[in-house]
Order: sequence, then structure tokens, then C-alpha cells
Amino acid sequence: MQFILISIMLLSFSGLCSFFFGRHPRLANIMGSGGTVLGCAIGLFPAVMTLWTGQTSKFHLSWQIPFGSFSLQLDALSAFFLFAILFLSAVAAIYGNTYLRDYQKRKNLGASWLFFNVLVASMAMVVVSHNGMLFLMAWEIMSLASFFLVTFEDEKESVQKAGWFYLIATHIGTAFIFILFILLSHQEPSLDFDQFTPSGMNGGASLAGLAFLLSVIGFGTKAGFMPFHVWLPEAHPAAPSHVSAVMSGVMIKTGIYGLLRTLTFLGQPEPWWGWVLIAIGLTSGVLGVLFALAQHDLKRLLAYHSVENIGIIALGLGLGVLGLALNQPVLAVLGIGGGLLHVLNHALFKGLLFLGAGAVLHATGVRNIEKLGGLMRHMPWTGALFLIGSFAICGLPPLNGFVSEFLIYVGAFTGAGLSGVSLSSIGVIAGLAAIGGLAAACFTKAFGIVFLGEPRGIPSREVHEIGWGMKIPMLLLAIACLSIGFMAPLVISAMTPVIAAVTGLLQNDIGAHLAGSILPLQRVTALSCFFILILGLLIYARRRLLSGGTPGQAGTWDCGFLRPTARMQYTASSYAQPLTAMFGFFLQTHRELQAPEGLFPAEAALGTHTDDIFTKKLFQPLFRGIEQLLLQLHWLQQGRVQIYVLYVAATIFALLIWNLR
Repeated sequence: MQFILISIMLLSFSGLCSFFFGRHPRLANIMGSGGTVLGCAIGLFPAVMTLWTGQTSKFHLSWQIPFGSFSLQLDALSAFFLFAILFLSAVAAIYGNTYLRDYQKRKNLGASWLFFNVLVASMAMVVVSHNGMLFLMAWEIMSLASFFLVTFEDEKESVQKAGWFYLIATHIGTAFIFILFILLSHQEPSLDFDQFTPSGMNGGASLAGLAFLLSVIGFGTKAGFMPFHVWLPEAHPAAPSHVSAVMSGVMIKTGIYGLLRTLTFLGQPEPWWGWVLIAIGLTSGVLGVLFALAQHDLKRLLAYHSVENIGIIALGLGLGVLGLALNQPVLAVLGIGGGLLHVLNHALFKGLLFLGAGAVLHATGVRNIEKLGGLMRHMPWTGALFLIGSFAICGLPPLNGFVSEFLIYVGAFTGAGLSGVSLSSIGVIAGLAAIGGLAAACFTKAFGIVFLGEPRGIPSREVHEIGWGMKIPMLLLAIACLSIGFMAPLVISAMTPVIAAVTGLLQNDIGAHLAGSILPLQRVTALSCFFILILGLLIYARRRLLSGGTPGQAGTWDCGFLRPTARMQYTASSYAQPLTAMFGFFLQTHRELQAPEGLFPAEAALGTHTDDIFTKKLFQPLFRGIEQLLLQLHWLQQGRVQIYVLYVAATIFALLIWNLR
């Protein structure tokens, strides 16, 4: 545990040093990023050792804060999330060192690195906190640090809006978490997690169910469960790209950690808990990818895919909770194991994709997909690495996204033959299939429009490949995506202590339940590798055969077009139009069509814009109504200090009378 404390202190200290040297951008950049990498490296050591040995370490100091204690615990569940947080944060810090150089003349990089390092330190503290008060303090610091990172370019009105949107949403979620901890500790004078036991839930199943719903809303707001996701597509595009990678890859996963940790306090779950998670997973997964398909901002598209993948995680956890509720350990192990592994996998490939989007923005200054095209010729490294991330997020073998989704699929097919679970399992299978197909359509659009074809709005001469300071972090994440895919049996076996920490099952039993999925997984991986090898050999043979001759030039049949231009290519809107039209009831996409006119039309155009229906139809009317209601109390604001003192005195007097009653 000492290494964890050293890591957190080093992260905080290096952030402060970077802030104080803010007038020297290069020095602040080096101190901030270097401190992050060193602090994360120190913290990774105990995380890996805990995952390897399965041992739990604790640290406890008494505290004067009411209900609080400086109580830390590193068990397998904490170590798993800590590993993902520290690894991705270190990689993002290396990337950020180069990425932020474009801002050093107009921004205080020291302040940016201060909040980045505080964000990493607070996320680490969240997953090792073993006391509710300490957890809430770390949670609040994490929320405030990420708010200041989201508003890095606060001179833009859209960034200001995104920052306040995020701050309001995260504090609404925190309010539910606060109520949750009050409920869990209503029988004890302490908020230590050791006191949160099923025996303390004197209200029985109804009280445990209420605690579960509070955790779903409170932690689900941070995780991005629909409909509480509305802050996510606003905040992630606004932040710098390395911050977006961390927020999307690991910060939202602290919500998943909080939900799982709460489940360990509540004892035997009820079946409806699993059904709620599956319903949330289906809604978030399918609608998340549909809204992503309709986006033209590259980072906003990736942000909606975070909602989609959180939905996939919820599907796995829902199956696992159903398995625990109905005493079906195979279903519990496969569902929770697949959901947990997808937490790590999503951190890796989503981090890679956000860094790839940052590379595109760094090279072109543009995030709008409609204005990009043909970047593969000038940015082959970025294009190839973005393609790997695209394959991974679509769940294609032999990459890591396939492994975790495969476990959830196996769990769902197992549950399809069990009474009481069959309908839910069939829903999970159908949902995963729909998500996978729509994700493939979305990333053929994203990769194809951005990297293939001819340039649209950006002249090719202005595009340049990124430097090694940004290539190496992307390469590390791509290697990690491939490594988990190729070493899937070892990775699945290493998940045993983490699954045991959530389910309470014996590790030997968990290993036996996982063993049945390893052999078919190996076969699919081997078969996909074989096809990739054959494809590589065919490409090599073609190049060898053509290398000896002199290529000639000749006109081809081109349907009458002698000189194709970028205007003749698919746009992002036209490519996605058949699917957005098919699901128009959910998306309510606004179309702007300029139809061709005459025998020889000079121009034609199709443009689409899709707002988030939950923001437009649910939260905006709700908050407008609350605003109108609160305006009715405007008369209380007299603008005189003595009146406000009277309000305070009257409130204290009323509380004293209530206490004496």
C-alpha cells in the first residue's frame, strides 16, 4: 500500500510543480507529463502484484472528520481498475507532452498538467478508498479536476456550455451516491466499507433494492448509462484529446467500479436487478451506436461509442447478476467476467481511437468528418493505428474487443437454455448482434470518409504525419489490443481473482467455468489469424508479381466521368443515410437536402444533424420547468443581509424545536 500512497503523492506534487513553473511552458510540460508517467509506474507495481497473488493489502488511519477515516484497501477488484487507470493515464501523458505544444503560446500548460495529475491521483484514490467519506471526497476532486480539463479552451462558448453541463450532471449523480452511503450506514456510526454488510440491511430486500437503484442512478450518471449520458457527448469532444482518452477510457469506469463495489455490500441480488442492468445495457448499447452513426464530429462520434460500450458492459453485468440471483454460477462467471474484461478492453481501444482523433485534429485542425478525406496517403501510421482500434471496437477477432464480447455471448447462449433466464439471454444475444453490426457500419464510415478517397475540404499539402511523441503512445495501445486478443486464454485466467471478488465464488470453481469458453475462443482466434496470414501472403505475392514490370497508363470505363472529384464521393451524411432513415423514429435526424435540378445540375447537397433526443425531449423541458418553479420563490431574495440572517436564525430555531420534540 505504501507504493500507492507514494504514487498519489508524486502525481499531486508533480502537478503542483508544473503549475508553479507555468511561465516556462516546456519545463511545465516535461514536469507534468514526466511526473504522471513516474507516478503511474510506481502505482502499477502493487496493482500487478495484487492481481498476480490475489492478496489484499490495507492501510488505516483514524481521522477527525465525522464518519470518516483514512482507510485504504487494495483487493483484486480495486487492483484491476487501478491497472487500467494508471496504464492509460501514463500513455496519455506521453501523448499529451507533444499534443499540448501547440497551445503553449496561448494557454497555461502548468494549470492543465496540475488538473490532469490531480484527476489521475483522485481516480486512483476512488478505487482504493475503503471509507465512504474518503470515497466521496476523492469522487468530488475527480469531478472538479475533470471539469477544469474539459474547459481547457474556455474562450469557446461551446466548451463553456459543455463544462457546465458536465458539472451539473456529475453533481446530480453525486447526490444519489451520498444518499446511498447514508442508507448503507443507517445502522452504524461509521462509513467504513467493512460496516456495509448484508446483515446491516434491516429493511430486507426492499432496502437492498432501493440501494441498488440509487447506485445505478448515482454511478450510472458517471458511467454514461442512458438516459443519464447526456453530459458525455458534450464534454468529451470539448476536452483536449489525451484528456478525452482518459475520461472516456477510465474515468467513466469509476462509475462501473462504484456499482460493482456496491453490489458486494448488498448480498444475494434479486433477479430484477439483472433485468434492470440488461435493459439499461440494451438501451445504451443500441441507441449509443445509432447516435454515433449519425454524428459528423469525429470526437463526438467516439463519445457516443463510449455510451455503446458501457451498454455492452452493463449487458455482461446484468447476465452475471441474474446468474447470482438464480444460483447459476456459470452464467454469473461468464457475464461478470465478460463485462469486467470489456472494462479493460474499452479503455485500450477507446484510448487509441481518441488519440487517433487527436492526431487528425493536430494535423488538420478539423474534427468535422465531412471536411476530411484521403489522409491515409499523408498519415499512414495514424491511419493504420486508427484502423486497429476500429477493428477492436467492432469486436472483430483476433483483437481484444472480440474476447470480452465472446465471453458475454457464451454466457448468453448458456442462459438461453436455462429457465427464468432464456428471454433475457436472447435479448442480450440480439442486442450484441445489433450493436456489432451497427458499430461496423459506423467505423467503415469514420475510417473510410476520413482516411480514404480524395481530400474534401483540407488541401492535401497542408496535412502532415504526427511525430514519434504521439505515435509511440498509440502504438503501445495498439500492441495491447493485439496482445489481449492473441493471449486471450492467459488474460481470461488472470481474471479469476477479480471475478471472485465480485461474485464471492471460489477461484477453482471460476476457473472451471471459464475453461469451457477457452477452447472455442482459441479456435476462432487461430482461424482469424490464418485468414489474416493468407491475406498478407496474397498482398505480398501481388506486389512481387508487379514489381518486375513497368506499370502503364490507360483510360478505363468510368461511366462518362473523365476526372472524378471529391464531390463525387460519399459524404458522411449520405453514407449513413439509409440507416439513420431506418431508425429515424429514435434519432429524429434533421435533413437539409439540396436536390439536383435541370438536365445538367451544377450542384446538389445532403446535410444531416442529429440532436440528442434525451437532452432535447427530456432534460431541457425538465430543467425549464424547475427553473419556472424556482422563479416563484424569487421573492425570498430581498437583497438585504439582515433578512438572510433572519432566514438562518429561523431555520436553526426550527431545527432546535424539532430536536426537542
